[in-house]
Amino acid sequence: MDIKLVAMVVSGIVVGIGASFTGLGGGFLMIPLLLFLGFTAQKAVGTSFLGILIISVSALVAHNKLAHVDFKYGILLGLGGIIGAQIGARLVDHISTQNFKRIFALILIGLAVYLFVRK
Repeated sequence: MDIKLVAMVVSGIVVGIGASFTGLGGGFLMIPLLLFLGFTAQKAVGTSFLGILIISVSALVAHNKLAHVDFKYGILLGLGGIIGAQIGARLVDHISTQNFKRIFALILIGLAVYLFVRK
């Protein structure tokens, strides 16, 4: 069996658990893996969104069964996200993979520092 296929399935399991538990989406875990496997930044982002979509639907079903979903606010967030996603997809198309890696790393470091020092 191809090691990339096994890595994708195992990563999907880990990301699914992490995304459903934290609500962070999973791209922060998927994108580095895809970059490591040789994907361009643009293809890594696009591919991770397909995975996130599938994981998100599953997590939504599970959280809804537990009554953890506020549909009104979720839909409003999603509507804003549609606009942001269209802008972001066009922006990433103009950034090299190397610069994307740097920007992504800075975002992850910033998030980690924020979570670490937040009360």
